[in-house]
Amino acid sequence: MTIYGNDLINKFETFAPKHLAEEGDPIGLAIGTLAKPIKKVMVTLDVRPEVVQEAIEQQVDLIFSHHPPLFRPAKNLVTDQPQNKMYAELLKNDIAVYSAHTNLDVATNGMNAWLAKAIGLNNTEIMSVTKRESYKNLVVFVPVENQEQVLTALTKAGAGKIGPNYQDCSYTVEGTGRFTPVNQADPTIGQLGQAEKVHEARIEVVFPKRLTAKIEQALFASHPYEEPAYDIYTIENYVDEYGLGRVGNLAEPLSVSDFAEKIKSVFGVTGLRYVTDDASQFIHRVAICGGDGGKFYPAAIKKGAQVYITGDVYYHTAHDMLAEGLSVIDPGHHIESVCKAELQQLFTKWSQEMDWDLEIIQSNLNTDPYQFI
Repeated sequence: MTIYGNDLINKFETFAPKHLAEEGDPIGLAIGTLAKPIKKVMVTLDVRPEVVQEAIEQQVDLIFSHHPPLFRPAKNLVTDQPQNKMYAELLKNDIAVYSAHTNLDVATNGMNAWLAKAIGLNNTEIMSVTKRESYKNLVVFVPVENQEQVLTALTKAGAGKIGPNYQDCSYTVEGTGRFTPVNQADPTIGQLGQAEKVHEARIEVVFPKRLTAKIEQALFASHPYEEPAYDIYTIENYVDEYGLGRVGNLAEPLSVSDFAEKIKSVFGVTGLRYVTDDASQFIHRVAICGGDGGKFYPAAIKKGAQVYITGDVYYHTAHDMLAEGLSVIDPGHHIESVCKAELQQLFTKWSQEMDWDLEIIQSNLNTDPYQFI
């Protein structure tokens, strides 16, 4: 089945919604258009000139990256500049670029969950909560023969998801609905001025509060009645939490030095920095945060972490971490390249489920700018 760029991105944005991103983060479509058929998508950590050349050679229609290509606005379009030339090459070859950055970082099964899985953390929890999303419950009454069309519309609008692992959740019970059309009513069932009884289904679904208007719109568009009977109320005992980093436990304790060696191996880095007062100390509780997460170390301490893994730790911040008794491992920013395999697997799964004619490939290039001697 032919797939458009918007089809894939709409699906992705239910996984890592844009509203989860930090303010000012230039996520989303950066270059080109999604309103076109796509046959090949390349996933990458960074969008660099060599990655663009790879995409051109592979005849890619869409580059999906973690790091946005436009962190700073272009001051001109002079193609003598390497960055501007890269943008021109993308446009010339009709390659769109879409990026998911901090929204992917904090998504329930996103970047930081992938990093925690890679190093073998168990019983993980969010290190630092950045977003909370409350839920509402919809109760609507509909003729039994119309319940499936209403449920389908509500589900398509975003209702019926409970946690990261369940969707299409609803509850239905059948009963008798009673009403009498009066005045200027134009009833779908029954006659003006005559009492009516209808075999109806009571449908209940939950949905994020931010989707209230969209859910009501879907309800009115799919319901056969002129005046649907429905209630919406706030759920007090359920909220989704999203945030930076993950904290969990190792299956077996390791010394700080041995754990640092493990990190080198897991992420395939040729060198790393670590900060500790005691490299022989055995540790079991670990926090990890992709990217430049040094400033969030107090959250790792609060969660009981003995070791904190993050990239780009600053000199003075490292001193502060030592003073707090926290060991820190800095394997660099590039460990987030784990996203390539994870995104390829995720998009391939969706493609198979939706019967999309779509090939997902990984960039084969290492965009880590650092080398160790």
